[in-house]
Amino acid sequence: MLHKTCLALVVAAGTVMAGAATAATAEAARWPWPKADAVIQDTAGRNVGVLRIEHRLYNKSRVTIKVRNLRPGHHGLHIHAKGLCDPDSTDPVTGSPFYSAGPHFTLRSAAHAGHSGDLPNLLVAEDGTGEATVVTDRFRVGQLFDRDGSSIVIHALPDNHANIPDRYTHPADSTGTRGPDAETRKAGDSGGRIACGVITRRE
Repeated sequence: MLHKTCLALVVAAGTVMAGAATAATAEAARWPWPKADAVIQDTAGRNVGVLRIEHRLYNKSRVTIKVRNLRPGHHGLHIHAKGLCDPDSTDPVTGSPFYSAGPHFTLRSAAHAGHSGDLPNLLVAEDGTGEATVVTDRFRVGQLFDRDGSSIVIHALPDNHANIPDRYTHPADSTGTRGPDAETRKAGDSGGRIACGVITRRE
């Protein structure tokens, strides 16, 4: 009985591995996958970084970013829904530049930090440089190139990713509701947009 059980486990494991290999082979057969690049500029038009997004197997994407000449510390990092980085386009409410980049890119209705384009914070060192790589399954490279494109935006402050304990929420307002305010729900209190890059397709 033990021999048969072990044999069944080996067969099952082999089936799972074979299925994964078949899926990977099917994806590889559709190569070459598009890549995406962006040159990131600050509000003065100076190049402060580069972005590369590449397809990974199993419907994942690898996002790599390198920056320089930025303020040290953590910065919110998001892919935005429009491929237009105009520093003179300002948010009518907050005055933040790069309003032209639109809201966070997302493929499904979600609250922050569940948007498809919500990424981990970017840590910039004391010398003003930063570098990060993250793999995500929230989007595939080709999905970034819809009718109005997309962009990468760096924010002035850290993104709290909706991690707000109840003890930090504001008192009940005039409607009786409690919890994070609209700005927190929109972008995790990551502040103004300090740099932006239009994401372009590379075959």
